[in-house]
Amino acid sequence: MPGGWTTQRWTEVFTEQAAMFRAAVGKADPAAPVPSCPGWSFTELTLHVGRFLETSLEYLRTGSTTRLRLPPPPTGAAPLDYLDTQLARAAEVLPAVPGNRAAWTFSPAAPDLAWVWHRRIAHELDLRRWDAQAALRELVVGDADFAVDGIDEALTTLLAAKYATDVPPTAEGTALVQLTDVPEAWVVAFTPGQVPEVRAAWPGEETDLRVTGEAQLVHYGLWGRLPLKHTGDEKVWYALKLD
Repeated sequence: MPGGWTTQRWTEVFTEQAAMFRAAVGKADPAAPVPSCPGWSFTELTLHVGRFLETSLEYLRTGSTTRLRLPPPPTGAAPLDYLDTQLARAAEVLPAVPGNRAAWTFSPAAPDLAWVWHRRIAHELDLRRWDAQAALRELVVGDADFAVDGIDEALTTLLAAKYATDVPPTAEGTALVQLTDVPEAWVVAFTPGQVPEVRAAWPGEETDLRVTGEAQLVHYGLWGRLPLKHTGDEKVWYALKLD
């Protein structure tokens, strides 16, 4: 597992993020907009997280090594009740499944192991907690170590998933993602029609695009939640972003 993270640590982070997310959506007007998710209200945000958990947890619960045909989204469910049901399921499933258990995963760059889902679930709840708290103007500052793990997931796993299931990248070039508060740095190489390649950066390496900032800023910036300092090829920049 990357960076010394374990399923226990991701589960602990999930528990913290889930509690903050639940508190935020519980106090919000369900019809109020969520500016970081254009077109969504708190109702859509709540249902999204419930549905995300319902579908993701099936791979941990069943240990399926093939992609599942999942049931349709529920109709007529009260959003908070639906969310509470899925949060309770997650609290049971996540700590019970070992990270090395076989399970289908969503990215060609990730192993078919359960820890990939533990990681994804923790970071999805963190992102949606950010969305909810930002809409309420009650943002809580996160942890730099967790942000580093989120950047690593974004670059090494989610970019590959994006371009394997969506339109392959047309941009060509390299991007350096350099953190300023911790030593981590990555280089992402884009080749038209191929899944991006990611590796640790070499000292003094020159690339077509350079992205710099503190871990928290870069993490949320890659998701389009915060402005992110970058210089160089704009086509590579748009290929790098996840939003």
